[in-house]
Amino acid sequence: MATTFAKAYDAETLDARQAAKEARRAEMLIVWKAYKENPDSKAIRNQLVEEYLPLVKYNGERIWSRLPDGVELDDLISAGVFGLMDAINAFDLERGVKFETYCVPRIRGAMLDELRSMDWVPRLVRSKASKLNEAVKKLEAKYGRSPTEIELSEHMGLSVQELEKMVTEANAVNLISLNKKWYETDSYKDVREIDILEDKKGEDPTRRVQKSDLMRLVTKGLNRNERLIIILYYYEELTMKEIGATLDLSESRVSQMHSAIVQRLQGQLGRRRPEFGAAG
Repeated sequence: MATTFAKAYDAETLDARQAAKEARRAEMLIVWKAYKENPDSKAIRNQLVEEYLPLVKYNGERIWSRLPDGVELDDLISAGVFGLMDAINAFDLERGVKFETYCVPRIRGAMLDELRSMDWVPRLVRSKASKLNEAVKKLEAKYGRSPTEIELSEHMGLSVQELEKMVTEANAVNLISLNKKWYETDSYKDVREIDILEDKKGEDPTRRVQKSDLMRLVTKGLNRNERLIIILYYYEELTMKEIGATLDLSESRVSQMHSAIVQRLQGQLGRRRPEFGAAG
């Protein structure tokens, strides 16, 4: 009895769903006909886009799941929307083909075109990088260590110069986007690759302060010319001749003053060495 009731309930549910689908299809047919009669209507076109947007998201997520890091899902979906709009404009109601069947290849094609436009590395370079990686893996398995340049070049039938060029080109394949998400935070802004990238050219603020403190210590008790000699020679890296021209002194006089200053500073710092040792 219960089984019969369950089957009857399932059948009624399926019938209801089918009826809802048929009703929705009939509604969309009216929308389609209205759009074909008035293709300049953005309101009707947007209604069609919203109707089939889940197809774009579904196909975008499927493609994106197989891609390496650095590709944004939103970029694929945006490209897919343009593919969807092209499909809407070109769809022929009279051909008797379901729009879902017709639009999916165009949506996926637009996404793949977007991926190709993002990938600035030529296919030949990517192919070489793949061959290089395969060769390295084979030789690592053979020798139980990383192969040398000579071993790798002999295995690939290349000269060392040709191998070096291939390695340089292959490194271009591994470039990443600086907007790539590094990790998510509780705040509204996620941390991106560029936020954690070390600026090796930037000056360390701590080092700058230490350098300033050291300069004050070294130049303490020196007169104007003596202070300038130390600063220009050690900090500005000028030659004795250039310092002499700046201070209107001879090169030999600058050299004599420099030697005297260094001897005096060695004596001063030598007396304070225990103090520095205790501080360390």
